[in-house]
Amino acid sequence: MARVLLGVSGGIAAYKSLELARLATLAGHGVRVLMTETATRFVGAASFEGIVGAPVLISEFERDPMRGAFPGEGEPAHDPIGHLELAARCDALLVAPASANTIAKLAAGSADSMLTTSFLACSAPRLIAPAMNDRMYANAATQANLATLRGRGIEVIEPEEGRLASRGEYGRGRLPAPERLLTRVEAALPAGERPWDGLRVLVTAGGTREPIDPVRFIGNRSSGRMGIALAAAAARRGAEVTLIAANVALPEPAGVRRIDVESAEQLATAAAAEFAGAQVLLMAAAPADFRAATVAAEKLKRADGLNLQLEPTEDILAALAGGRAEGQTIVGFAAEHGGDAAARAREKLARKGADLIVLNDVSDPAIGFESENNAVTLIDSDGDTGVPLGSKDAIAEAILGRVDRLRAQAGQPTR
Repeated sequence: MARVLLGVSGGIAAYKSLELARLATLAGHGVRVLMTETATRFVGAASFEGIVGAPVLISEFERDPMRGAFPGEGEPAHDPIGHLELAARCDALLVAPASANTIAKLAAGSADSMLTTSFLACSAPRLIAPAMNDRMYANAATQANLATLRGRGIEVIEPEEGRLASRGEYGRGRLPAPERLLTRVEAALPAGERPWDGLRVLVTAGGTREPIDPVRFIGNRSSGRMGIALAAAAARRGAEVTLIAANVALPEPAGVRRIDVESAEQLATAAAAEFAGAQVLLMAAAPADFRAATVAAEKLKRADGLNLQLEPTEDILAALAGGRAEGQTIVGFAAEHGGDAAARAREKLARKGADLIVLNDVSDPAIGFESENNAVTLIDSDGDTGVPLGSKDAIAEAILGRVDRLRAQAGQPTR
């Protein structure tokens, strides 16, 4: 567990910091939150307190009821100065969103709030995530202030381009997604602070495409979202993550090594090459079960009709499991559609030689391939555990939590 100090300054993007705090807490970190007075006009302190389980501090003259401690650790015997104790104890400090006004104060070394005094006193890695109107961000004063902070070794997480809070406006100034912010924070943590530091994790994502002719293919509707969420969650825990992406349009998480493939054969080749060096395999990709026995060299003519002969593709998961080494943990996925899906997934667990099967019943339209949410059942030798409907990031954390348990039962460390 790392101790993350989150500073929230005034801006409409402050609502995203609630999700950032939730994800960081879900990942096992102890989180404390500092807010400026202006930030409380956008998001209430009580919302953060409910998520992180610790009081929010706003004024540098305010007494900290937890005496500078982070959730999950004991409080000091004395009653220290709040902004100094939190800054001394944290493993990383992130200001998100960082408004133009707060950036100017940090660049000038101002100390007029709990956030700015703590930032000034902090010797841990410090990061800021600017979020504001594009014209304010592009202003020479803001850019000069950011250059000053970079020159002092402070990491600036660049804002993204897109729709802005002001109606009809578009430009660079959006706060990045909370999961990307957390990935950047965790990448900045000192070595040894994250639970999966040094663990080598291989993730597959997306759906393969099996060519019929130069323009047509057999495929499926897998978007790769679940695999991306798993790669991000593993990276947040400190793992060295390799992502094999089959036709995935989504960007890979920060710090994740990516290999792009198209067909099941390419996926099998890449996975076989990478699996030997991995300690955990998360096989979230959806390889096609069949491919054309013969691929036409030219585009088939509609008028000629289509008489397609299929042949089975390689069973990638079973092949990898058959060559596994001691200490490797294998997680397979089963996309089932109605009926006794759990029975079929249990049969797959035994037949494939996996340690865990993640069952996803795609007959429910609320958790289909393109959905942001999911609900799964985790099936291993100990039985079945349902994970209720939630974001795919939350589902990913639940899956990795089960991997932790499996490795602990087998005497396999995550470090």
